Amino acid sequence: MVKYKYTVVIEKDERGMYMAYCPALQGCYTQGETYEEVMENIKEAIELNIEARKEMGEEVPIEMAIEEVEINEPETKTHKARAVS
Repeated sequence: MVKYKYTVVIEKDERGMYMAYCPALQGCYTQGETYEEVMENIKEAIELNIEARKEMGEEVPIEMAIEEVEINEPETKTHKARAVS
């Protein structure tokens, strides 16, 4: 089973409705009354978009993502100055 991972954009309009779309999949958008509802709806829209592309023999776009890297602050090593005699 192939797993797909896409970025989605969620916006809230002036009426309080949530709108969502997936930039990598042209025409893949939806709406919902709550954030949770719009997230469920966009997941379903993405699944249907991928299913339709496969049925029509089209290639399913794969989104390239940049991974985040987290590092801890490096420890500083204190160097003691030595007196030269």
